[in-house]
Amino acid sequence: MTGVTSAFSLALSQLRDPAILRVLLKSVLITLAIFAAVGAALWYGLYHNLVAQGVGYSAELGALLAIIVTIVGGWLLFRIVALAVIQFFADEIVVAVERKHYPQHLGLARKLGFAEELANSGKSAGRVLLVNAAALLVAIPLFFTAIGPAIVFWIANSWLLGRELQDIIWLRHRASPDDPSPLGAAQRLAVGGIVTALLAIPVVNLLAPVLGTASAAHLVHAKLHRNERHG
Repeated sequence: MTGVTSAFSLALSQLRDPAILRVLLKSVLITLAIFAAVGAALWYGLYHNLVAQGVGYSAELGALLAIIVTIVGGWLLFRIVALAVIQFFADEIVVAVERKHYPQHLGLARKLGFAEELANSGKSAGRVLLVNAAALLVAIPLFFTAIGPAIVFWIANSWLLGRELQDIIWLRHRASPDDPSPLGAAQRLAVGGIVTALLAIPVVNLLAPVLGTASAAHLVHAKLHRNERHG
């Protein structure tokens, strides 16, 4: 856990780096733009179906229900959208971290093409939906325990995030697809758990994907450095 804490401290200290700030600005603007478009379409669709189709709701009640569902849906989908967006800027984060902390690894990362980035984002979104659907089945019987469902979804999304954040870095540095994962299960769960918690906090959740990616970069590079020393 000490390594994870150190990685997050290093990532936080580099938020003032112009290269990281540029990625942060671009990712936040694109994420918010996607949310605005999806939110507007969702709100209009719900309002139209609740009121215009004559299902018994007044204009005021229909608008209120549409707003509530849109906000809840947006909060649930934020993680998927934010991490899908950050996939496309991961190279810039990796280079910024390497330039400052791991110059010996600078330029060694394999640049992923647009098609591979898109495929990785699609796989990530698919895993999120499948694992959360499975978590929902486990959480439903725990509904009346109050905290049970929250714990189930936190564990599920922590596992997912740890895997995704590791892969964002590892896919660029592994020698072959058969190379084993550089981080242990406990490290991935710890990184994912911290970022999952940050994603639940308004405003802070805009920083979470960048912090998580930079932290994963530190952990993966530390592992690579240890392997080089013992190799």
